[in-house]
Amino acid sequence: MKVLVTGASGFLGKTLCPLLEKRGDEVVGISSKTCNLLDRDALNQFSKGSFDRIYHLATWTQAGDFCVRHPADQWLNNQKIHMNLLDWWQSDQPQAKMVAIGTSCAYDPAYSLEESYYLSGMPIESLFAYGMTKRMLLTGLQALQKQYGLEYVCLVSTILYGVEGFSGKQGKQMHFIFDLMRKIVRGQAFGEPVVLWGDGSQKREAVDVQDFAAALLRLADQEKNELINIGEGQEYSIREFAEAIARQIGFPPEKIEYDTGRYVGARSKVMNVEKMRSKLPGFTPAPALQGILPVVDWLKQNIHTV
Repeated sequence: MKVLVTGASGFLGKTLCPLLEKRGDEVVGISSKTCNLLDRDALNQFSKGSFDRIYHLATWTQAGDFCVRHPADQWLNNQKIHMNLLDWWQSDQPQAKMVAIGTSCAYDPAYSLEESYYLSGMPIESLFAYGMTKRMLLTGLQALQKQYGLEYVCLVSTILYGVEGFSGKQGKQMHFIFDLMRKIVRGQAFGEPVVLWGDGSQKREAVDVQDFAAALLRLADQEKNELINIGEGQEYSIREFAEAIARQIGFPPEKIEYDTGRYVGARSKVMNVEKMRSKLPGFTPAPALQGILPVVDWLKQNIHTV
């Protein structure tokens, strides 16, 4: 199978591409350095080939309060990326199945975070522009399927964790789980103060990137024209995550401070994964409080790199 992967140099891309190659797929991976998806013509270099599948992982965002500070850039850049790729897909590669990544940020927390409510209500204000671009991505997939008969699968991601998540992030904001690890491990290694955002009661779901990629591959093979959440279906408080990390490295949890004046995003964000479980019987992602511990051990040995 010949496949195109956007966002191939990103966190998920670095995990997915080797898995695709291992099973024998011919992988063409692109990143912003090799193909600027903000420019529709940049995709023309791939038009002469015929792809069986397109994995669309690329997105324009960063962690922390980036979405709060750059809502217009989030909207414009992500809309261009998605529109350009979907236009090229329909006009040049209609035989390919599109496998796109959605986000739990698109959900309105006032509703159950299950697939039937993905387009209902409104994303939280701080993530509104980004969440709406992911909703529009799904809308585009559905419209192209309805009018042209194209096939897609849209898989909704929560926060992913794994060693590769630290790559290239030195000095940059990170998603909460990496931020917790880095702050606490640096607190032990260098005596730096450990100050976390919020009061620690906000809850998050997190999934090992290897588990997510494995589920993605299976669902991409067997499903079509579906929206499916991939997650553990369990959330934990920031305080629970922080204390698990601290215990793993022997850092006193009582030294962790909480800054209640900082941005915290949604108070709770766990997805309903009953649909995933029905599609993938027997598939169970690692419980996050245990799954993050090998990553913490790696970070302790490599703290000078992040």
